[in-house]
Amino acid sequence: MNKHEKWILTHFGGRRESKLRLRWIVALCSLPFLGVVAAFGTAPDTAYSFIPTRTVVESLDVAHAEQSADANQVFWREERFGRGDTVSDLLARLGVSNEEARAFLRWVKPAVSLQSLRPGTTVQARTGDDGALLALRYITDKGLLTGFDKQGAEFKAVEQQLTLSPRQQIKSGEIRSSLFAAADAAGVSDNVAIQLADILAGDIDFHRDLRRGDKFTVIYEMFYHQGRAIKSGRLLAAEFINQGKSYRAIWFEDAEGKGDYYTPDGKSMHKAFLRSPLAFSRISSGFAPRFHPILRQWRTHKGVDYAAPTGTQVKATADGTVEFVGRQNGYGNVIMLKHQGGFNTRYAHLSRFAGGLRKGARVHQGDVIGRVGQTGWATGPHLHYEFRVHDQVRNPLTVALPAALPIPAQQLAAFSSVSAPFAAQLNLLKNTNLALLE
Repeated sequence: MNKHEKWILTHFGGRRESKLRLRWIVALCSLPFLGVVAAFGTAPDTAYSFIPTRTVVESLDVAHAEQSADANQVFWREERFGRGDTVSDLLARLGVSNEEARAFLRWVKPAVSLQSLRPGTTVQARTGDDGALLALRYITDKGLLTGFDKQGAEFKAVEQQLTLSPRQQIKSGEIRSSLFAAADAAGVSDNVAIQLADILAGDIDFHRDLRRGDKFTVIYEMFYHQGRAIKSGRLLAAEFINQGKSYRAIWFEDAEGKGDYYTPDGKSMHKAFLRSPLAFSRISSGFAPRFHPILRQWRTHKGVDYAAPTGTQVKATADGTVEFVGRQNGYGNVIMLKHQGGFNTRYAHLSRFAGGLRKGARVHQGDVIGRVGQTGWATGPHLHYEFRVHDQVRNPLTVALPAALPIPAQQLAAFSSVSAPFAAQLNLLKNTNLALLE
């Protein structure tokens, strides 16, 4: 051990500890040679009185912005037409003055000219800063650019067909209260929700079968113009999980352009009969003995009663021929249809019949044949629906319904090439987080 080592040990402790300290000393001493740059600052309260200063005052000419010759500035504003809105409400949000709005509504006769304006439609207005309405534009669900241009004291109607580009949309939802509420929460249009209910009407009765927690996934067309969604189109594929059971439907169009919905294995989704003649309603009286509210006695109820507002559309549940249309005793206004295979259906207490409906006329499944009413022996607006097999009444909610024909064997390969990608997308979203409506 030389004298330098003895000095280090004397000043920095034991041999092991001294080696560690020695390494730190060497490292710190090497910093300047490794290119490390230190940051220097000035200490607070440093005096700078030795630096000479002087004040310079100069006048600067500021260029004045020229005032526009047109003091009335023009603006484009945009608002959505909401549920429950009136046209007056919309114009007020668009910055149109009350006087201008009244003049516009008087001129365009909104009951006719604005009948294509639907809730959710985006409306643009060109206005002056004084609230004058100079132009109005919106796109209808048919892809028409519709609106008005002010010319003098009047408004000129304008209309232009737009080119729409289709894209596929896929969304999921969960039932908390109703199908429409869940569709709204998931951002799915009423049009798609109605298609879903129609397609599955042979398997699911949306009046009584829905349960909280049921789930659905839909793949459908959405049409766009310049990046803005304009309208929804055809439902291409769907899955609905009702009470734990999965129902899937896939749209397939053959080489001749004829299309329909099928299960993934090629069976038709359409039954020969729909479960219900109304799109959405509630059952007020089932197929069972009941105390008749008018006759005041117990009687067998031969059908199912659906409570619904007067005027609600009534649809034929299957293809058939009109056997009777008119008024008949306690049925009131009634339609009787005859179907193949010995099946008959009756629709009673109607407020009115569809135009042109007469005995012997052919009707197709889903055709609107009448409207809900309160004629005959009825204490409130509802539809009485009967289902008969060889003139014997059957419960329409539980009777086994015949199915339509499946895909022909020669088209199965083409169907598989279409259905496989849709099935993969449905599988992808089967266990994802869904849009909920509490």
